[in-house]
Amino acid sequence: MLYYFSLQFRLVNRHLKDFGLQPAVGYILAYLTFTGLSVFLFMRTEFAGYIYAAIALSFTGRLSESARNRFLKSCFSARDFYRIRVLENMLVVLPFAVFLLFQSLFLVSAFLLFSSVLMVFINFNQTLNFTIPTPFYKKPFEFTTGFRNTFFLIIFAYFLTIMSVTTGNFNLGIFALILVLFICMSYYTNSETGYYVWIFSLSPGKFLWHKIRIAYSYASMLCLPVCLALSVFFPSNAAAIAGFISLGYLYMVVVILAKYSAFPDKINLPQFLIIAFCISFPPLLLGVIPNFYSKSINSLRNIQHDKN
Repeated sequence: MLYYFSLQFRLVNRHLKDFGLQPAVGYILAYLTFTGLSVFLFMRTEFAGYIYAAIALSFTGRLSESARNRFLKSCFSARDFYRIRVLENMLVVLPFAVFLLFQSLFLVSAFLLFSSVLMVFINFNQTLNFTIPTPFYKKPFEFTTGFRNTFFLIIFAYFLTIMSVTTGNFNLGIFALILVLFICMSYYTNSETGYYVWIFSLSPGKFLWHKIRIAYSYASMLCLPVCLALSVFFPSNAAAIAGFISLGYLYMVVVILAKYSAFPDKINLPQFLIIAFCISFPPLLLGVIPNFYSKSINSLRNIQHDKN
């Protein structure tokens, strides 16, 4: 069992190095990012504790996939399997539980730890053995696969919207809207194989516009329930809602262009840092978007050179 966790630690370090970070620097950045986002969430809404616990449990859910559990059961005895799974879940939720204690939310922290143990006995692919229908089937593949992997997060965002309306907390509704937008952006962080770009009979510029248009259309579908609810119950804040949506769409363009500027590789660390700087200082978008667009055109030409 000790060897298993040692191997996982080595794999994490390898991923960090592949990403262009020394492990020590990566852990420091992860700690600072985690702390900053946690403080921001607790500053924005009174329901932060419950949102925080739900986010933590969503991470443990990723460890409960049936294929993964079958593999572990084939490698370890039943006793070691459950010990590994309990320790994995506890390690995942421990930073969240500690921060909840720091916020004096003792019951929520205890509930989180207890729930993480219960999650060991849940197998999502077996208990949820059905295909989630999506309205995205005509235009593969980012939203089709992404929506099915983040289905519960979307439902959670809609739940936050309902809580925002019932409690009159507009900031909570905006947080739900931002969450949906960030989920949509996450669909474009993984790269497809070159063949799925080559098959398009489009020039690089038209291909990028095709991707952006689909992203806007499908993201609008997912954001529509949140926007409608906030517009109806908080009509005086319509300008703010439109502003967040517009800014979110611009960031989506940046993520898509960043993806194809690095294509066929994945988005790298410098690009992630540029996106982060754009989020903290939106005027940077005026220079970043043209730069990523130019690099995307050059990358796509290497794939589609025989179609131009």
